[in-house]
Amino acid sequence: MPSLLQRVCMPIMAALAAAAPMAAAELPATPAAWRAAAGADIEAAVQVTRTNHPGMHDPRNPAFAAHLDAAHRHGLQLAGQVKDMAGYVAAVDGFNTRIGDGHAGLAVRIDKALLPKPRWPGFVTVWRGDGLYVHTATAAQPAPGSKLLACDGKPAEDLIRTNVFAFQGRVAEAGQWWSDARNLFIDTHNPFVVRPRHCSFALDGKLTQHALAWRDIGAEAERLLAASSDGDARGVGMSEPRKNLYWMSMPTFHPDEAERNAYRAVNRRIVADRARYLAADAVVVDLRKNGGGSSSWAREFARALWGAARVDAAMAAFSANTEVWWRASLGNTDYVAWMAGELDRQGQAEGAAWARTQAEGMRAALGRGAPFHVERRAADAGAAPAAGAEPPFSQPLYVVVPGDCASACLDALDVFTRFPNTRLVGAPSSADSRYMEVRRENLASGLAAVRVPNKMYVNRGRTDGKVYQPDIPVTAVAWTMQSLLKVIERDLAARQAR
Repeated sequence: MPSLLQRVCMPIMAALAAAAPMAAAELPATPAAWRAAAGADIEAAVQVTRTNHPGMHDPRNPAFAAHLDAAHRHGLQLAGQVKDMAGYVAAVDGFNTRIGDGHAGLAVRIDKALLPKPRWPGFVTVWRGDGLYVHTATAAQPAPGSKLLACDGKPAEDLIRTNVFAFQGRVAEAGQWWSDARNLFIDTHNPFVVRPRHCSFALDGKLTQHALAWRDIGAEAERLLAASSDGDARGVGMSEPRKNLYWMSMPTFHPDEAERNAYRAVNRRIVADRARYLAADAVVVDLRKNGGGSSSWAREFARALWGAARVDAAMAAFSANTEVWWRASLGNTDYVAWMAGELDRQGQAEGAAWARTQAEGMRAALGRGAPFHVERRAADAGAAPAAGAEPPFSQPLYVVVPGDCASACLDALDVFTRFPNTRLVGAPSSADSRYMEVRRENLASGLAAVRVPNKMYVNRGRTDGKVYQPDIPVTAVAWTMQSLLKVIERDLAARQAR
């Protein structure tokens, strides 16, 4: 596991490195120009990846280069058929999907306002473990709760694989089905897929047929899509939906100033009135809408709840064998050195010193021709709690997990699941590779940037590709606080009955 300082600083680095989207000026003007741009950008992405990605020298991943070559060939095959902006985006997406790592590949920089407006058929679907279900429909058809069977004679799962997972997400990860399969009914004008026209659904044993009428996504569709994806996820903070049950909403680990203050206020309240939480019926952590950032926010909450010494000891044991290897390419080294200067200018002296140490180690490795600088481990601040220390938190902790939980959201699950009173509620999570801390390298076309992970974990406590499975799956179509609370209350009642 990374140090606390790393977890705080590196998301700041990623935010500082983000590039502004490309505007209308200088966009390719002909089908041939779009085709050439797609091919050139995929070629450039492969070259940048070969030069800088830790996987190229990872002794535990000898197939990395061959895997990249296969993605390269597939991307160029798609690029050769591109005629317009939508085709360019689809070719890039197809290339990225073959790489299969959200921390690598290309990020399109075209202003979203310039892209063709997405379309929808007037209803929104969600994946709930065994299929795609209608969440809401503007004309009540298909009826909410209906399960998709097939479209145009093609079974639902086959269609999702060809129309969705060939261009986004990671089909082998259970959580990605929960987050991405729903996009079957979002038309992005991808020229490589056939948009569904006639679909069959089932509800309570009754079959219905529907001809799809596709139309531009407007404000109503945006509202319904957000509601189906995130439900009624709230802002950062603690609420009490009923007496003696506490609900902590953590929708982001990349908080703004107000959200940072909200996290700190909750932690202070727990520490100051810890007896109240030790006697709670349950505490719920809600990770819906969480897109990652710095996992320090989850860890600090856990330290307030369980006690700092207990959490630090548990995480020290979890990461006892973990090493961090920084890929010492010229571009990566210059980037980390630049970030040290940025942190200095922000007045973050401790973070700047840490980044400068890594940059110096990378430059030394570069000078002697070594592919990696291995970060020196800080002494673990993880001594076991002393006798007579503050009492442990032993009441049930329920963690609501969305299917797209990845990166720092997974780090939060690493922390919470160190303790046996934690139960995961909801969906399977997504997964991470070992390659982390992404910078972006803009391409000459201006249309995209290459995502370049700077480091990799070796012997991480959570294995590569690990998916956290829910202890309590929630397959209800609507994920509201009330529906989730109902599931949690049922489990609490079963505990009390035992």
